[in-house]
Order: sequence, then C-alpha cells, then structure tokens
Amino acid sequence: MKNVETLCREIKNASRLLATIESDKKNQFLTILADWLLARQEMIVMENTRDIADGLANGLSDALIDRLTLTPARIEGMANDVRHVVTLPDPVREVFENSTTPQGLRVRKQRVPLGVLAVIYESRPNVTVDVAALAIKSGNAIILRGGKETIRSNQALVDGIHAALEAAGLPKGAVQFISEPDRSHVETLLKMHTYIDMLIPRGGAGLHQYCRENSTIPVITGGIGICHLFVDESAELAQSVEVIRNAKIQRPTVCNALDTVLVHQAIAAELIPMLVLELQKDGVSFRLDPAALAYVSGMENAMVIPAGVDDFDTEWLSLVLSVKVVDDVDQAINHIAAHSTHHSDGILTTSKENAQKFITMVDSAAVYVNASTRFTDGSQLGLGAEVAISTQRLHARGPMALRELTTYKWVIEGDYTIRQ
Repeated sequence: MKNVETLCREIKNASRLLATIESDKKNQFLTILADWLLARQEMIVMENTRDIADGLANGLSDALIDRLTLTPARIEGMANDVRHVVTLPDPVREVFENSTTPQGLRVRKQRVPLGVLAVIYESRPNVTVDVAALAIKSGNAIILRGGKETIRSNQALVDGIHAALEAAGLPKGAVQFISEPDRSHVETLLKMHTYIDMLIPRGGAGLHQYCRENSTIPVITGGIGICHLFVDESAELAQSVEVIRNAKIQRPTVCNALDTVLVHQAIAAELIPMLVLELQKDGVSFRLDPAALAYVSGMENAMVIPAGVDDFDTEWLSLVLSVKVVDDVDQAINHIAAHSTHHSDGILTTSKENAQKFITMVDSAAVYVNASTRFTDGSQLGLGAEVAISTQRLHARGPMALRELTTYKWVIEGDYTIRQ
C-alpha cells in the first residue's frame, strides 16, 4: 500500500476531476457495480466466510459477527440499494435560492461536492459499497478504512468498485482503500486536513471519541443509538406491543434498534405484563425500574430482573429491553433528554397535543410518532443508502445520503457591476 499522505494527495487530485463528471457517467458506474455484486456473490461470500471464521476465533461478539456477515440476500440488498441510487436526482450543481440585488446582481446558491471524505468503520462490509456509491454519485472522492476483522471482504468489494470505475471511464483513484490494519495509518489519516474535507467514523463510542480528540479534520459522529419509545396513556396497547416488538427484535444488533420503553403510569398495570409475556416468546429479557417491576410481581426470572444503575444508559445491541414507568409525557421527555444519544426516539399515542409536544421538545435526529425506530435508515427512507446516521447538528442530521454529502457555493453574476 502507498503511504497515507501519497494516497491522500492522489485522491485530492481525483476529487477535482470527479466534481466535473456528468450524471450519466456516475449512473453507469453504479449500474456496473450493482451487476458486479450479483455476478460475484459466491466469491464475496467466500472471502466473508474467512473473515467470520477469524472473528469467531478472536472472540468477536454476536452483534459484531452479525454486522460482519454477508449472505446472498444481503448482497442482493446492497445491489438493490445501489440501483436505487441510480434513480435519485444528482444534487451536484442543483440551484436554489435565486435572487436579484438592487444593483442588478443575479445571485444563487449552487450545490457542490464536499470534496474528499474519509470513512473509518468497523465490522460492516456493506458500508464499503454504500459509501462508495453515494460518494461517487454526489461527486466526492473517498478514502475507506475498515477494521481488520473484515479486511478480506472489504478488499473484494473494493476490487469490484475499482473495476466498475474503470469500466465507466471514471478515475480509479476516486476510491482509495487503506488495506493495512496498522493503527498508525489511522493516526496519520486524522492529520490529513490539507487533503480531506470530512471524516466520518462508524463504530463504537471509543472510535468516535478517538477521532474527535485526535482529528484535525471536521468529524461527523453518530450511529450510536440509545433509542426510546414512550407509550402514552391514549395509545392503542395491542398495536403498541407490535411496534415495540418490531423495534426490538427485527434486527437487535443495529443502532436504531429499541433500547428503552417508557410507559405512562395510567396504563402500566395493563401494558407491562402484556409486553413481558409477548416479547419473552422472542427471547427478549427485561431490565425494569422498581415501579415497572411491581407490575410483574411473580413473573420475575432470569429474563425479568431489576434495572441496574447503568441500564438506562446502555445501547444493548441484543435482545435486552429496559422498561421505566413515567408520570406523563413531560417526564418521558425529560428522561429522554437525560439518557438519549439523540439518534431515534418516538411516542405511541392518539393525542395530537402530546405528539406535537414530543416532536417539538425531543432533540433527536429522528423523532417518531406511532412507528418503529427501525426506519432510521437511508434505504427505508428512500435515500438508497446512507454514509452514516449523524446525531449532531452540523452540518447534517439523521441518515446522510446524496444531498447531505454536498455543500454549496454562492454564484453571483453581473454586467461588469461595481460596488458604489
């Protein structure tokens, strides 16, 4: 592998060229890449199986193994997401906010690529394809640095990305991959602000903290979700249980899976036993605060235990669910403010007033009314995929897709106009 600074210098040059490429060329790349993924499924799964074997031998958690795993169905899903990106409008050079000044200047804002993105990520090889697809469509070059636990899978996918770039006549250097697992390469990468415009870490809290503390590049963080659903006193209880069930068990190892249920005290006696009985069938275990525990007296077992001191600040990434009884919507909002990571939080209610209060006062990237938190996903929200789920305020929040990977410039046209 080339040294990191040389790699960054080359990708900066490629990014300038990429910003000029028309949409049809970028869409051609995406179509070729989607076809390649389907045609090479067997090879991709074989390389991924080797990574999984090493991961199991090295004691990776079940959650990380799940994130690492590529199956034919998941590869087909990746290809479908890439094809969906083809259908989306190209944001580059989109014009908005036209105006004319009193001096006759014609002023507009015009979208442009951010430039060069660097993504450091753990476990998920699908990120390799998702971010490459979105970066190229939005005119950005990208540096990928995956974890050592998925090196073979990522290398196979990057080879396909490079083949698709060349086949479409785009610069191969627009996607660079740091293939050596040595952490010193990450340390060097974090100082490459001369060449890299944005850094996106995707992984655990430790990776995010390390990047924030050591990077000289602007950092977008997110993807860590302590997600809540508040069941209001007016909620339809049977339907609420189904929403909670989906949010918890549909894929428990991801960041938008449910971690905590807050239950209005007026319905707690009916809902909490119902919730425990139903979700235990799916293998869910519970951590209940004292008020919630009182409603399941006699049902305590290894799967129903008192909540510990840190349980409401834990992203479970497994079939564990915290439950707390609250007095009203205001107490639910206050609990979320104290314990949420500002990812995905929701209310189940038939009260328009309480729904609006929740929407207004809960400061999360995605706020739900009567829906599962599992929809905080670029594909589910019609974006094709996402580079990350941003939980901060600048410059984007929630799933980051094409438009979120652009900035803008002011374009000002005159007729040899001078300022008086």
